[in-house]
Amino acid sequence: PEEVEDASEPTKRDRSHLENTLKLNEDKPADDFSGVLQRLRKIYHSSIKPLEHSYRYNELRQHEITDGEITSKPMVLFLGPWSVGKSSMINYLLGLDDTPYQLYTGAEPTTSEFTVIMHGPKLKTIEGIVMAADSARSFSPLEKFGQNFLEKLIGIEVPHKLLERVTFVDTPGIIENRKQQERGYPFNDVCQWFIDRADLIFVVFDPTKLDVGLELEMLFRQLKGRESQIRIILNKADSLATQELMRVYGALFWSLAPLINVTEPPRVYVSSFWPHEYHPDTHKDLFLKEEISLLEDLNQVIENRMENKIAFIRQHAIRVRIHALLVDRYLQTYKDKMTFFSDGELVFRDIVEDPDKFFIFKSILAKTNVSKFDLPNREAYKDFFGINPITSFKLLSQQCSYMGGCFLEKIEKAITRELPDLLGSIGLGKKPNVLSCDITGCGETPKNRYKKP
Repeated sequence: PEEVEDASEPTKRDRSHLENTLKLNEDKPADDFSGVLQRLRKIYHSSIKPLEHSYRYNELRQHEITDGEITSKPMVLFLGPWSVGKSSMINYLLGLDDTPYQLYTGAEPTTSEFTVIMHGPKLKTIEGIVMAADSARSFSPLEKFGQNFLEKLIGIEVPHKLLERVTFVDTPGIIENRKQQERGYPFNDVCQWFIDRADLIFVVFDPTKLDVGLELEMLFRQLKGRESQIRIILNKADSLATQELMRVYGALFWSLAPLINVTEPPRVYVSSFWPHEYHPDTHKDLFLKEEISLLEDLNQVIENRMENKIAFIRQHAIRVRIHALLVDRYLQTYKDKMTFFSDGELVFRDIVEDPDKFFIFKSILAKTNVSKFDLPNREAYKDFFGINPITSFKLLSQQCSYMGGCFLEKIEKAITRELPDLLGSIGLGKKPNVLSCDITGCGETPKNRYKKP
C-alpha cells in the first residue's frame, strides 16, 4: 500500500502482537540441532550422493544439494504481481521502515532484483556475485543462471532476531505483458529454484490487480505439488469498504480456482501488511486476527524446520532412486536388444523414442514401491540421454563393492530406515503420533503440515 503522505504523518500501528507471536523478546537459546544436521549430512554424503553422481541426476533435475543447503535456515518466498506490497510487507515484519535498509517501495514496479534478506551482525549489502561464490551459503548453485542474473541478485544482512531463524526472499513483481527475454535471464527457472527450496510461499495480491495473465498462470504451474507451502495474501484490504472487499475476495478465488486444482484450497489471509494504522471504518479486528494467524503460520514453519529439512532430503533421495532405477532399466533393455550386428545408436534411439513399447516405466512401477506420481517425464529422458550416452552408465547390479556395499541398498536403507529414525529422534516428545512412517509415509504424499488440527 503506497500513499502520498500529507503534512500530518500517518500514525504507526502498535507492533507488540508481532513481537509476542514471533517470540522476538524471548531470550531462550534456539534449539541446537547441530548433531542432527551432522547425521543428516553424513546420510546424504554416504547413502544418496554416490547414486546421484553415478547416474548424473543433477543433469536431469538440475538439483544438487550443497552442504550450505542442508544447514540453511527456513526460507520464506514472496511472489506476486508488481506493486502489491511484497517489499512493504517485509519492511513491516522486520520493522525496517524509516531505516537506511528499508526495501524500496512505490506504486510503479520497483523491485527488479531477487533480494535475499538474511541475518548478519550489522547492516550490509552483499552483491549476488559474492553470494554465489561463497560455497558456505546455500546460494552457490545460482551461479548456473549466468552473470546477467547474478547482477539481479542482492543480499541484505540485517541484525534482527527473526532473521536468526528464517530468511526472506523478495522477488521481482510479475508484469503480465513482459516477455521473459526482456529480463535477460531465465526468470521462470530462477523462480523454480527458489520455489523448490522455500518452506513457505506467500503469493501476494492487491484488490486492484486480480487479473490473471500468462506469467501468473506459469507461476502457479511451477507451484504444483507445493500447495501445502502456499499462502495467498489479499493485501491492502483496508483500502476497501466491507461489501467491496467481499466481492474482491470472491473474485480472487474465482480467478485462482482453475490454477490451483487441489481439493483443499490454500489458506487466504486478508489484511494490510504495512506499518500505518488501518483505515477508519474498516474491520480492524478481523485484519489484526488474520495478521496474527499468518505470524503463527510463520512460527510453525520455524519450529518444524528440522522435520521439513529431513523430509526434503528424503524426498530428494526418493527421486534419485527412481532416476537410477530408470537409467538401469534403459541400460538393461539396451543390452538385451543388442546383438553382434546391431547398430547401437539405432537400437537405443528406438528405446528412447518409445519407452512404453519396452515397458520401461511400467516395469519400475511393477517391481518397486514407486508412486506413479513421482515418475519423471518421459520427454526429459530424451534430453538426458542426448547429453549422456547410455554406454557411459553401469548397471545397478555392478554398483557394489565388498567394503562399501551396494549403492541401491544404501539409498533404500536411508529412505526406509535412517531418515525416518532421524525424524523420530527429534520428534520425541513433540508429536510422536505423527512420526510413524506407516501413517504418513514420511513424505510420500505431502500433507499440509502447517494446518491447525
